[in-house]
Formats: sequence, structure tokens, C-alpha cells
Amino acid sequence: MSSGKSVNDGPAADDTANLTTLIPMIRRIIYSRVANRTAAEDLVQETLVKVLGAAHRVEPGMLEPYAIVTARNVVASMWKEQDRQRRNVHRVVDLAPAAAPDEDLLKREERDAISIALNKLSERERKTLLAHEVSGQDTRSLGVDLGLTAGAVAAQLNRARARLRVEYLLALQGVDPPTDRCRPVLFALSVGDRRRQREVDAARHLLECELCADLSGPLMQRGQQSDNEVRISIQGDPDIVRARRSARDLASRVGFSRTDLTMIATAVSEIARNIVRFAGNGEVVIEILDSPRRGVRVVARDTGPGIPDLTRALTDGYSTYQGLGLGLPGARRLMDEFSVISEVGRGTTVTMTKWRTEG
Repeated sequence: MSSGKSVNDGPAADDTANLTTLIPMIRRIIYSRVANRTAAEDLVQETLVKVLGAAHRVEPGMLEPYAIVTARNVVASMWKEQDRQRRNVHRVVDLAPAAAPDEDLLKREERDAISIALNKLSERERKTLLAHEVSGQDTRSLGVDLGLTAGAVAAQLNRARARLRVEYLLALQGVDPPTDRCRPVLFALSVGDRRRQREVDAARHLLECELCADLSGPLMQRGQQSDNEVRISIQGDPDIVRARRSARDLASRVGFSRTDLTMIATAVSEIARNIVRFAGNGEVVIEILDSPRRGVRVVARDTGPGIPDLTRALTDGYSTYQGLGLGLPGARRLMDEFSVISEVGRGTTVTMTKWRTEG
């Protein structure tokens, strides 16, 4: 296994300027032909990917005509695909109602899981939680009984709830964690403690442990994930679409221009596509930055085969597969800051940032 390698730099200013002039023209062509704005913006990004992927092969002065033809072809391809789907649609509808689940059995399983989870807590955690949640005792009176401040009791209750959620999900699944790392990682996710998540390397563990990856969704959906952050598991093409749309939605809250939104979404789309193509699965995290500058940061992780030669992989025109994808060099040109850390046999982490231009 080779040692980890990293590359950290930003895009060339001339390349970024060329991209900026292409995007409005591509958007006008596609928007004039496609009424659905969400679908149209996806086609803008697809066109940009194809144009930039072929840019090193197009003669000087011919990139704009190439972009026009490509935009028209992308729209035509979409129409052909829609027509094919309409002609091949399955017209037999199964009207038989789905069997209703056994509600009594489900309720009994949930009660048993809660009982098991409560017994996993310490006696003090269990008594404090039941006194507050069942008996209705407030944090101030609990603090008097325990010799703590109301704030300390609230923090203790928060930790107990987080631990209870973890144990409840494990009991409901009827499984024991496969490694000693599982419970610390799940607890860090449940309590929403980012520092603790970094300490236990939660991101990498979720890529390596299927059980914790499955349980992480319900834990982070309990209001623990920040409104300024989106995490998307990447396993297939639908996840690529979700990632780029989430990136566009989150970046729009920062106030990026439409051109910048397209560049950000396209970069995210390409990095997510690399995960699907080369690693099979991974994660993309998109986060709003607001101090002291405004921007968005994207971190894409996988535990795939890694990149043996980063310098070559970041060279324009280099591709390990047949196609017109932008890959790493294209995504780097679209963003302001770009870094890659990769280790053969362990995976790759790409971090890229786009800053909003004030004014």
C-alpha cells in the first residue's frame, strides 16, 4: 500500500473566465427549448460537462460553436429518451391493495426495543430521563435532587436521549455492533457533536461499516444535522442528481450568481460521478461557510481503490475511462480552492470551496 498523497491548489483564472462566458449562452439555448426549469438546469450542467471535457481537443476559436451544437444535441437526446420511455411504458396496473402490516406486532416490537434500550443506560441516566420525560419533573428540581445546575441536567438529558436513540435502533434491528467503534460513532452522530465525530473518524467508519451507515440516517434526521449542511450517501446515478441539486439549493442561500450556481453544481456532479464509477459508494457533504467570508465547501469521501498518480489524474485531458467527463481537473477549474488526499487501497477525499464574490 502506498502512502497517502495530496494535491492542493486552485483553478487557472483564464479557464474560469472562459467557463463563465459559456454558461449564459448554454442556458439561453436550453431554456428556450425546455420549459421545466429544474430539468433545463440539469441539461445545462450536462452540456457544460461535455464541452469542458472536450475543450482540450477543440481548436482555438471553435469552443463556442461546439458548445452550441452540444447543447442542442443534449436537448434532442432528452426528447428521444422521453419518447422511448412513453412508448415502452408498462400499461398494466396492479390494483390489488398491498397487504397491511401487523400493527400489533410492530407496536410490541417497538415497546420491547424501548425497554431493552432503557436497560442499556446507566441507572442514573435512566432515572433522570424517566423523571423528566414520564413524571414531568423540570431540570431545575432535578438539579436540586442531583446537586447539579439546571444546565448540567439538560446536558445530561441530551446525552441520555442520544444514547437511548442508538440503543433503541440497535434493539429494533436485533443486532449487536460488529466492532467496538460502532457505538462511539453512532453516539457522536446521535448527539450531533462534530468534534466528537472527528475524533472517532465517523465519516470513514460510515463508509466501512454497513450497519452504522444504515443507522446513521435516522440518527442524523432527528434534527442533529445543521440547516447549513447536507450529507448525501453516493451509490448510484440518482444520488448524483440529488447531490448536485442539493449543492445548487444550498449555494443559492449564500447568494451566488446563476453562473456560479451552475459551476458549483457541475463540480459536485463530477466528483459524485467519480465516486460511483471508481469506488462504488461514498459520501458528499456540502456546507455553507459564513465566517469571515461567504461560500460553500464540498467534501467528497470514498473508500475505493485510491489514486496512484494524483499529478497525472489532475492533468487536463487525462481519463481512466472512455467519455467526456470533467473528472478531477474539470472540477478543480470550476472551484476556487481544491485539494485531494488519496491513498491506494484506502480511498480518496476531495475538498473544494467556492467563495462568493462580494459587491
